[in-house]
Amino acid sequence: MALVLVIGIGFLAPKAAAQSDKYSTMAPVEQYLMEKNAEILLARSAAPDSISGDATILVLGRQGYETAVRGKNGFVCMVERSWMAAFDSPEYWNPKVRGAECLNARAARSIVPIAELRTRMVMAGHFKAEIVSALKAAFANKQLPDLEDGGMAFMMSKSAYLFDAGDHNGPHVMFFTALKDSKDWGAGATGSPVFAGPYWFLSSKEPSQAKGLPPILVFAVEVAKWSDGTAPPMHQE
Repeated sequence: MALVLVIGIGFLAPKAAAQSDKYSTMAPVEQYLMEKNAEILLARSAAPDSISGDATILVLGRQGYETAVRGKNGFVCMVERSWMAAFDSPEYWNPKVRGAECLNARAARSIVPIAELRTRMVMAGHFKAEIVSALKAAFANKQLPDLEDGGMAFMMSKSAYLFDAGDHNGPHVMFFTALKDSKDWGAGATGSPVFAGPYWFLSSKEPSQAKGLPPILVFAVEVAKWSDGTAPPMHQE
Protein backbone atom coordinates (compact mmCIF):
# COMPACT_ATOMS: atom_id res chain seq x y z
CA MET A 1 0.00 0.00 0.00
CA ALA A 2 1.60 3.26 -1.12
CA LEU A 3 0.24 6.11 0.97
CA VAL A 4 0.65 9.38 -0.81
CA LEU A 5 -1.02 12.40 0.71
CA VAL A 6 -1.84 12.99 4.34
CA ILE A 7 -5.26 14.24 5.37
CA GLY A 8 -6.82 14.54 8.79
CA ILE A 9 -7.87 10.94 9.03
CA GLY A 10 -5.52 9.14 6.71
CA PHE A 11 -4.34 9.35 3.17
CA LEU A 12 -5.64 10.12 -0.28
CA ALA A 13 -4.49 8.09 -3.23
CA PRO A 14 -3.66 10.02 -6.45
CA LYS A 15 -6.79 8.97 -8.33
CA ALA A 16 -9.01 10.47 -5.65
CA ALA A 17 -8.48 13.95 -7.09
CA ALA A 18 -10.59 12.96 -10.08
CA GLN A 19 -13.56 12.30 -7.78
CA SER A 20 -14.09 15.91 -6.72
CA ASP A 21 -17.67 16.00 -8.02
CA LYS A 22 -18.66 12.60 -6.62
CA TYR A 23 -18.93 13.81 -3.03
CA SER A 24 -19.91 17.44 -3.51
CA THR A 25 -22.67 17.36 -0.87
CA MET A 26 -23.37 15.59 2.39
CA ALA A 27 -25.17 12.26 2.14
CA PRO A 28 -28.15 11.45 4.41
CA VAL A 29 -27.01 11.33 8.03
CA GLU A 30 -27.93 7.65 8.36
CA GLN A 31 -25.17 6.71 5.91
CA TYR A 32 -22.52 8.03 8.32
CA LEU A 33 -23.86 6.29 11.42
CA MET A 34 -22.93 2.85 12.75
CA GLU A 35 -24.37 0.37 15.21
CA LYS A 36 -22.84 1.31 18.58
CA ASN A 37 -21.09 -1.95 19.46
CA ALA A 38 -19.70 -2.29 15.94
CA GLU A 39 -18.31 1.23 16.18
CA ILE A 40 -16.69 0.50 19.53
CA LEU A 41 -14.98 -2.58 18.09
CA LEU A 42 -13.81 -0.68 15.02
CA ALA A 43 -12.46 2.17 17.15
CA ARG A 44 -10.53 -0.25 19.37
CA SER A 45 -9.03 -1.98 16.33
CA ALA A 46 -7.04 1.18 15.48
CA ALA A 47 -4.33 0.18 17.97
CA PRO A 48 -3.05 -3.03 19.57
CA ASP A 49 -5.22 -4.36 22.39
CA SER A 50 -2.52 -3.44 24.91
CA ILE A 51 -3.33 0.21 24.14
CA SER A 52 -6.95 0.30 23.02
CA GLY A 53 -8.16 -2.09 25.71
CA ASP A 54 -7.91 0.62 28.39
CA ALA A 55 -8.72 3.60 26.14
CA THR A 56 -11.71 5.91 26.18
CA ILE A 57 -14.02 5.15 23.24
CA LEU A 58 -16.08 7.78 21.43
CA VAL A 59 -18.94 6.93 19.06
CA LEU A 60 -20.89 9.12 16.67
CA GLY A 61 -24.45 10.07 17.60
CA ARG A 62 -26.94 12.32 15.85
CA GLN A 63 -25.65 15.42 17.65
CA GLY A 64 -21.97 14.54 17.61
CA TYR A 65 -19.50 12.28 19.38
CA GLU A 66 -20.51 10.63 22.64
CA THR A 67 -18.42 8.77 25.23
CA ALA A 68 -19.30 5.07 25.02
CA VAL A 69 -16.50 3.78 27.28
CA ARG A 70 -14.43 5.69 29.83
CA GLY A 71 -10.83 4.53 29.77
CA LYS A 72 -7.90 4.88 32.13
CA ASN A 73 -4.70 5.12 30.07
CA GLY A 74 -5.21 8.54 28.44
CA PHE A 75 -5.74 7.22 24.92
CA VAL A 76 -8.94 8.06 23.02
CA CYS A 77 -10.13 5.78 20.22
CA MET A 78 -12.76 6.88 17.74
CA VAL A 79 -13.94 6.38 14.17
CA GLU A 80 -13.61 9.62 12.28
CA ARG A 81 -15.85 10.30 9.31
CA SER A 82 -14.94 11.94 6.01
CA TRP A 83 -15.47 15.53 7.21
CA MET A 84 -12.36 15.24 9.35
CA ALA A 85 -10.35 15.29 6.13
CA ALA A 86 -8.85 18.53 4.86
CA PHE A 87 -11.61 20.96 3.94
CA ASP A 88 -10.72 20.81 0.24
CA SER A 89 -10.45 17.01 0.14
CA PRO A 90 -12.38 15.52 -2.82
CA GLU A 91 -13.76 12.88 -0.45
CA TYR A 92 -14.87 15.29 2.27
CA TRP A 93 -18.44 13.96 2.20
CA ASN A 94 -17.67 10.30 1.33
CA PRO A 95 -20.12 8.33 3.53
CA LYS A 96 -18.05 5.15 3.26
CA VAL A 97 -15.08 6.60 5.17
CA ARG A 98 -14.44 5.06 8.57
CA GLY A 99 -11.11 6.35 9.89
CA ALA A 100 -10.46 4.34 13.03
CA GLU A 101 -7.76 5.92 15.19
CA CYS A 102 -6.43 5.87 18.73
CA LEU A 103 -4.89 9.15 19.88
CA ASN A 104 -2.48 9.43 22.78
CA ALA A 105 -3.33 11.80 25.64
CA ARG A 106 -1.50 14.78 24.12
CA ALA A 107 -3.22 14.39 20.76
CA ALA A 108 -6.55 13.71 22.43
CA ARG A 109 -6.37 17.00 24.32
CA SER A 110 -5.48 18.91 21.14
CA ILE A 111 -7.24 17.15 18.27
CA VAL A 112 -10.38 15.62 19.78
CA PRO A 113 -11.90 19.04 20.67
CA ILE A 114 -11.44 20.05 17.01
CA ALA A 115 -13.10 16.83 15.86
CA GLU A 116 -15.97 17.33 18.28
CA LEU A 117 -16.64 20.90 17.13
CA ARG A 118 -16.43 20.01 13.45
CA THR A 119 -18.74 17.04 13.95
CA ARG A 120 -21.34 18.90 16.01
CA MET A 121 -21.58 21.50 13.28
CA VAL A 122 -21.82 18.90 10.52
CA MET A 123 -24.58 17.04 12.33
CA ALA A 124 -26.41 20.34 12.82
CA GLY A 125 -26.36 20.94 9.07
CA HIS A 126 -23.68 23.64 8.76
CA PHE A 127 -21.66 24.16 5.59
CA LYS A 128 -17.88 23.91 5.32
CA ALA A 129 -17.37 27.68 5.25
CA GLU A 130 -19.38 28.04 8.45
CA ILE A 131 -17.32 25.34 10.14
CA VAL A 132 -14.06 27.01 9.13
CA SER A 133 -15.31 30.35 10.49
CA ALA A 134 -16.39 28.72 13.74
CA LEU A 135 -12.99 27.08 14.17
CA LYS A 136 -11.20 30.37 13.60
CA ALA A 137 -13.41 32.09 16.14
CA ALA A 138 -12.91 29.28 18.67
CA PHE A 139 -9.13 29.49 18.38
CA ALA A 140 -9.20 33.29 18.57
CA ASN A 141 -11.30 33.13 21.74
CA LYS A 142 -9.14 30.38 23.30
CA GLN A 143 -12.09 27.97 23.24
CA LEU A 144 -9.90 25.39 21.52
CA PRO A 145 -6.51 24.39 22.96
CA ASP A 146 -3.12 24.93 21.39
CA LEU A 147 -1.49 21.92 19.78
CA GLU A 148 0.58 20.00 22.31
CA ASP A 149 3.99 18.61 21.45
CA GLY A 150 4.18 14.84 21.24
CA GLY A 151 0.69 14.20 19.89
CA MET A 152 0.32 11.01 17.85
CA ALA A 153 -2.27 8.49 16.73
CA PHE A 154 -2.39 4.83 15.75
CA MET A 155 -4.28 4.04 12.54
CA MET A 156 -3.66 0.31 12.25
CA SER A 157 -7.19 -1.06 11.84
CA LYS A 158 -7.57 -3.77 9.22
CA SER A 159 -11.25 -2.81 8.88
CA ALA A 160 -10.87 0.96 8.38
CA TYR A 161 -11.92 2.62 5.13
CA LEU A 162 -9.88 5.75 4.41
CA PHE A 163 -10.50 6.50 0.72
CA ASP A 164 -12.04 4.98 -2.39
CA ALA A 165 -8.89 4.17 -4.35
CA GLY A 166 -6.89 0.94 -4.21
CA ASP A 167 -7.20 -1.13 -1.04
CA HIS A 168 -8.92 1.76 0.79
CA ASN A 169 -6.58 1.47 3.76
CA GLY A 170 -3.04 0.99 5.06
CA PRO A 171 -1.60 0.61 8.59
CA HIS A 172 0.30 3.65 9.82
CA VAL A 173 0.95 5.94 12.76
CA MET A 174 0.53 9.72 12.61
CA PHE A 175 2.22 12.61 14.41
CA PHE A 176 0.67 16.09 14.80
CA THR A 177 3.18 18.94 14.72
CA ALA A 178 3.35 22.72 14.42
CA LEU A 179 6.18 22.45 11.89
CA LYS A 180 5.85 24.27 8.59
CA ASP A 181 8.36 22.32 6.51
CA SER A 182 8.00 18.57 6.03
CA LYS A 183 11.70 18.33 5.15
CA ASP A 184 12.45 18.79 8.85
CA TRP A 185 11.45 15.14 9.28
CA GLY A 186 12.68 13.91 5.89
CA ALA A 187 9.16 13.42 4.59
CA GLY A 188 8.86 12.55 0.94
CA ALA A 189 12.61 12.02 0.44
CA THR A 190 13.63 9.11 -1.75
CA GLY A 191 13.53 5.95 0.32
CA SER A 192 12.01 7.68 3.34
CA PRO A 193 9.11 5.91 5.06
CA VAL A 194 7.79 9.27 6.28
CA PHE A 195 4.92 11.11 4.57
CA ALA A 196 3.53 14.53 5.46
CA GLY A 197 0.71 16.89 4.62
CA PRO A 198 -1.27 19.85 5.97
CA TYR A 199 -4.16 19.30 8.37
CA TRP A 200 -6.57 22.03 7.31
CA PHE A 201 -6.29 22.44 3.51
CA LEU A 202 -4.50 20.32 0.93
CA SER A 203 -4.05 23.13 -1.58
CA SER A 204 -1.53 25.91 -1.05
CA LYS A 205 -3.01 28.07 -3.82
CA GLU A 206 -5.04 30.16 -1.40
CA PRO A 207 -3.16 30.30 1.91
CA SER A 208 -5.52 33.03 3.07
CA GLN A 209 -8.24 30.44 3.65
CA ALA A 210 -6.20 28.96 6.49
CA LYS A 211 -5.46 32.35 8.07
CA GLY A 212 -6.65 32.27 11.65
CA LEU A 213 -6.13 28.53 11.99
CA PRO A 214 -3.00 27.32 13.80
CA PRO A 215 -0.46 25.56 11.58
CA ILE A 216 -0.71 21.79 11.92
CA LEU A 217 1.48 19.56 9.79
CA VAL A 218 0.72 15.84 10.02
CA PHE A 219 3.48 13.28 9.57
CA ALA A 220 2.80 9.61 9.01
CA VAL A 221 4.90 6.49 8.94
CA GLU A 222 3.69 3.24 7.39
CA VAL A 223 3.98 0.21 9.64
CA ALA A 224 4.38 -3.43 8.71
CA LYS A 225 1.39 -4.92 10.52
CA TRP A 226 -2.23 -4.32 11.38
CA SER A 227 -3.17 -3.92 15.04
CA ASP A 228 -3.95 -7.64 15.27
CA GLY A 229 -0.37 -8.51 14.31
CA THR A 230 -1.07 -9.70 10.77
CA ALA A 231 0.64 -8.21 7.74
CA PRO A 232 -1.18 -6.43 4.91
CA PRO A 233 -0.82 -7.86 1.38
CA MET A 234 2.28 -6.79 -0.52
CA HIS A 235 1.88 -4.85 -3.77
CA GLN A 236 4.25 -3.99 -6.53
CA GLU A 237 4.98 -0.26 -6.85
